[in-house]
Amino acid sequence: MRLGVLDVGSNTVHLLVVDAHPGACPLPAHSHKADLRLAQLLDEDGAIGPDGVDRLVAVVHDALRAAEDKGVEDLLPFATSAVREATNADDVLARVRTETGVELTVLTGEEEARLTFLAVRRWFGWSAGKLLVLDIGGGSLEIAYGIDEEPDTAVSLPLGAGRLTAARLPGDPPDPDDVRALRRHVRTEIARTVGEFSRFGAPDHVVATSKTFRQLARISGAARSAEGPYVQRELKRASLEAWVPRLAAMTTAERAELPGVSEGRANQLLAGALVAEGAMDLFRVESLEICPWALREGVILRRLDHMGQG
Repeated sequence: MRLGVLDVGSNTVHLLVVDAHPGACPLPAHSHKADLRLAQLLDEDGAIGPDGVDRLVAVVHDALRAAEDKGVEDLLPFATSAVREATNADDVLARVRTETGVELTVLTGEEEARLTFLAVRRWFGWSAGKLLVLDIGGGSLEIAYGIDEEPDTAVSLPLGAGRLTAARLPGDPPDPDDVRALRRHVRTEIARTVGEFSRFGAPDHVVATSKTFRQLARISGAARSAEGPYVQRELKRASLEAWVPRLAAMTTAERAELPGVSEGRANQLLAGALVAEGAMDLFRVESLEICPWALREGVILRRLDHMGQG
C-alpha cells in the first residue's frame, strides 16, 4: 500500500510518501516539503501567532493535495516540539483539524527519540549491537540508547538548532560572547543526562540522524546525498571541532555556500554544530555514522508493525 507521513516539525512540514507493506523495506515514492520554521514563529508568550497558524493551515492543505495526487491510502500526521511546546497548542491543533480535517498527533520528546531509535535499529540491524542515537531537530535534541528495538533509555532536551539560533545567536555573524555562552548552556544541559546513559556501558555503534548532522558530515568531507543512501557517511569529532570556530566566524550567506548546506538551514548550522560537538565530547564519541532513516521512517515502521499484527 501507499503510505504518507506528514511531519509538522520545528523547521519544515514534510510529507513523505512510501510504498510499503509489513515485512518489506519502505520505498520512497515522493517527498513534499515546505520551510515553515514554527520554532522561530513563537511570540514572547510562547504561542504560535495568527500568521504562523495561517501558514501552517495553508501548508497542511498543500500537503493533503500532494498526498491525494500521489494516491496515498493512509496518512500518518504528527507534530513535534514546536507545536508540543506552544502555549496555544490546543487552539492550533483545533484549527488545523477544523480547516483541513487533519488530526495531528503530538509526539512527546521521548516518543520522538524512541521512534527514531527504531528506525536506526532497523536500518543497521542487530549486528550493530548496543546503539547510541543522536538526533538534532529544529526544536530539540533526542538521545536514545539500547540493544533492542525499544531503547533502554531515551531523553529529549530543548537544544534544537532553530530554537537556539533564534533565542541565543542574534548576530550575523554572531557575537563571540554569545557563542561562548551558548556553548556553556549546551554542555550544561547535555551533561545532566550523561550519567543516565553511562550506567548501561559503552555503545558498540554511535549513530546520528537529522539534516543538521548530515550537513555537518558533508562539510567535513562525507559523500553527497546524490550518491545515494547506502554510501557510508561518518562525522569525526576532530573534524567537527575544527569546523566550529570557522562556522562561528561566517555569516549566514557564507555558510550557505558550503557544500551540502541549504540556504534555509545555513543560519542554524552553528548552533547545531555546538550541540553536536557538545554531545560527542560529553559522551566520548570520536566518530559516528549518519543514518538516512529517522523519525518519519520510525513512524512508518511502527504503523507497518501494527498492520502486520492484524
